[in-house]
Amino acid sequence: MSRHRFIKNLLSSCVAVGILAVAASFLSAHTSGEKEPALVSSRFSIPDVPSEVSFAGERVVLDRYDLYERYERELTATCYMHSTTLLTLKRANRYMPIIEPILKKNGIPADFIYLAAIESHFNPRAYSAAGAAGIWQFMPKTARQYGLEVNDYIDERYNVEKATIAACKYLKNAYAKYGSWLNAAASYNAGMGRITTEIDKQGEDCTLDLFLNEETSRYVFRILAIKQVLAAPADYGFVLRANQLYQPIKTRAIEVDTTIENLAEWAQQQGTTYFQLKEFNPWLRARSMPDKSRKKYVLQIPVEQDMYYTPDRKYKSYRKEWVVK
Repeated sequence: MSRHRFIKNLLSSCVAVGILAVAASFLSAHTSGEKEPALVSSRFSIPDVPSEVSFAGERVVLDRYDLYERYERELTATCYMHSTTLLTLKRANRYMPIIEPILKKNGIPADFIYLAAIESHFNPRAYSAAGAAGIWQFMPKTARQYGLEVNDYIDERYNVEKATIAACKYLKNAYAKYGSWLNAAASYNAGMGRITTEIDKQGEDCTLDLFLNEETSRYVFRILAIKQVLAAPADYGFVLRANQLYQPIKTRAIEVDTTIENLAEWAQQQGTTYFQLKEFNPWLRARSMPDKSRKKYVLQIPVEQDMYYTPDRKYKSYRKEWVVK
C-alpha cells in the first residue's frame, strides 16, 4: 500500500471513529435520561433590552425600532465577547478607583468611566492601528493640544492620571459647545468638527438621531451597553469572586527632575526591576529618560508586599455587585 493511500485510510478511520463516538454519546444521553452533550445542542440567551437607559443624567428611551436594535446589538456583543468583557471587568477593579475621583474633581459625570472602558478595555498600554494610545486612546496631536507630552522618550497618553485629566478638559469643552453629554461622548469618537457639521446639515440636535458612519453610530450605544453589564455582571453570565479581580497595587512615588541615563540600573537602585518600572510607568518609552529642562516627573515604584496573590491577602471589589460571595 502506498504511503498516500495509507494516510488517507487512516484519516477516514479517525473520522469514522469520531462520528461513532458522538453518536454513542448522544444515544447514551437519551437512554439514560441525561441532557444532550454540548456538541450536539447548545443554547444562547438574548439579553433583555430595558425600556430606557440614561447617560450622565440624559434619558434615552429605547422604544423606537432603530434605538432598540442599535442598543440590543451592542448589549449582545458585549455579553458574547466573553474574554474582552471579562478582562474589562477585571481591570476595572484596578483602574476605576484611579479614574473616577479625577472625573469627579473635574466636574465630569461618573458615566464617562464607561467611555474609557470601550476605548481601551481599561488597558493602559492599549494602542490602535490608527495611532491612538492609552486608556483614553488619544491621538498624538489631540494629546499635545490638551497638555500631554508625547515624544520618543515620554508619552503621557500612557499615564492614566494625566490622560484622564486631559480627557476631562476635552469633555468640558465639548459639553460647553453642545450642552449635551451624549453629544460630547459622540464627539470623543468623531471629533467636534464632524458632529457640529452633521448637526447643522441634518437639522438634528441629538447625536442619536444623526446619520453617521457606523463606528460613531455604534459608539454611544457601546458605552450604554458596557454600563449596563458592569452594573450587574452576574445577570449576564460574568460570575466572579473578589480574588479573580485585578487588585489595586500600592506604589511609592519618586519625584525626578534630572536625566536618567539607564532606567534598568535606576530601577535596581530603587529595589525593583526594569520590567516592574515599565509596568507601573508605561509612559516611559525608551531605556533612558532625558530631562535637560529639569522638568519634574513622578515615577511609581510598586510596594513589594502588595504585588502577590496569596491565600491570606484581603481581596477587594471596588463595587460589591461585581462579585458573588
